[in-house]
Amino acid sequence: MRGKTKTQDWLFSYVPIEERIAISHPLRAIKERVDAILRRMSPDFDRIYSDTGRPSIPPEYLLKSLLLQVLYTIRSERLLLEQLDYNLLYRWFVGLGADDPIWEETVFSKNRQRLLDGDIADRFFIEVITEAEREGLVSTDHFTVDGTVVQAWASLKSFQKKEDDKGANKDDSDPKPRNPEINFHGEKRCNDTHESKTDPESRLYRKSQNQGAELSYLGHVTMENRNGLAIDHRLTQATGTAEREAAIEMAMGLPGKGRKTLGADKGYDTKDCVESLKLLNVTPHVAQNKKRRGGSAIDGRTSRHSGYEVSQRVRKRVEEIFGWLKTVGPMRQTHFRGQARVAWMFAFSLGVYNLVRINNLCAR
Repeated sequence: MRGKTKTQDWLFSYVPIEERIAISHPLRAIKERVDAILRRMSPDFDRIYSDTGRPSIPPEYLLKSLLLQVLYTIRSERLLLEQLDYNLLYRWFVGLGADDPIWEETVFSKNRQRLLDGDIADRFFIEVITEAEREGLVSTDHFTVDGTVVQAWASLKSFQKKEDDKGANKDDSDPKPRNPEINFHGEKRCNDTHESKTDPESRLYRKSQNQGAELSYLGHVTMENRNGLAIDHRLTQATGTAEREAAIEMAMGLPGKGRKTLGADKGYDTKDCVESLKLLNVTPHVAQNKKRRGGSAIDGRTSRHSGYEVSQRVRKRVEEIFGWLKTVGPMRQTHFRGQARVAWMFAFSLGVYNLVRINNLCAR
């Protein structure tokens, strides 16, 4: 018999949100880990908030909301709050009741600087790595390093000549429209003479000869080779030497004792980089760039070992991290301006990636 539609909504619901979430839902395991991590971070939250004044939105709510934004590829905080208003799964994950009001989106912008000053993203990343170490998922022998371009939130039209001390290039006599016509064809532009008026800390950069130059930052990741977890990160200005400089800096903090190996692509095959890694008791398993002037800095004593071949094969898995950050995560083109804010989101997104990876590894 055909069922009849109901024209009157139910006034009350007696089913708890907890019962509406499937027992096998993957967010359950992630929520359990996130709640434990945020409890350990409670002293860090106490340090960045005052003891007096009007109570704020709990930082745990804000971080779990941002985690959902990264995890479900929600492109803005306004859409995030819209989803949070009617999506019971999101409310359950954040810790809100079915009737709890949703805060204004300005809460994120007002608290962002507080979270930035407290290094909350780095603390979150470290706690996630600690969680992986408890599960025995982090190796201490073999690693990979690589960098990727993070496109800045700035247009090429904003890349204009730098003003001198007297403001000689500034012209306020002719008010310009919001999106002016700018013809820079034939004009030689470089980072020494030009800068972005929208994001001055970004740099004009291209990673290869086959790509166009974009205003960008560089994100750097150190991956442990056993399970493909990101264990360290940096976000720097986009320069030709930034990847090698970041690799040496991150190599200083590699976990474990004894000699380690560090895989990398041909961009790291320079004499200075290879020698610096050796001084840190790190064997550079860098891909040989035989076309480089003077030849490769990696000789046969390194490349003849079977471990070198394994490192060259495994190092390509770091691209899985960058691929996730740019397709699921928000790091293909950042929505923030300034190196500090972009670095905060880069660190937080890597922490979310590691959470997903840990959850999948433990599920096996």
